[in-house]
Amino acid sequence: MPKDFSRTRRIGLQIQRDLADLIRSQIKDPRIGMVSVNAVKVSRDLSHAKIYITTLDDSERKLTLDILQKAAGFLRHELGQMLSIRTIPQLHFFYDDSIEQGSRLESLIEDAISSDKKKHLDE
Repeated sequence: MPKDFSRTRRIGLQIQRDLADLIRSQIKDPRIGMVSVNAVKVSRDLSHAKIYITTLDDSERKLTLDILQKAAGFLRHELGQMLSIRTIPQLHFFYDDSIEQGSRLESLIEDAISSDKKKHLDE
């Protein structure tokens, strides 16, 4: 039976906190804007970590991902200095579009509710 709070999840949460600080304070590229680290999923063998980010400016999404992917080695080295684990996972950055999907679904639900109310008022 798996544990509720596994080691990989704890490591993922720590990487998420540390990466957010590192990106904000150590990445000096002026092209990178506000970046939020939404989630980190670490593989069971701790060899890879998928980092899901969002940006304040959606038009710079691809550029931000490229910059972070190029800085992955530097960020991995800095994480190695901060974390006390034997192997630091390779970092892979992805854009997290769950917020956009949530707002789209919310607007669809609101449209359905308003059309339903209008339909009942017309009857």
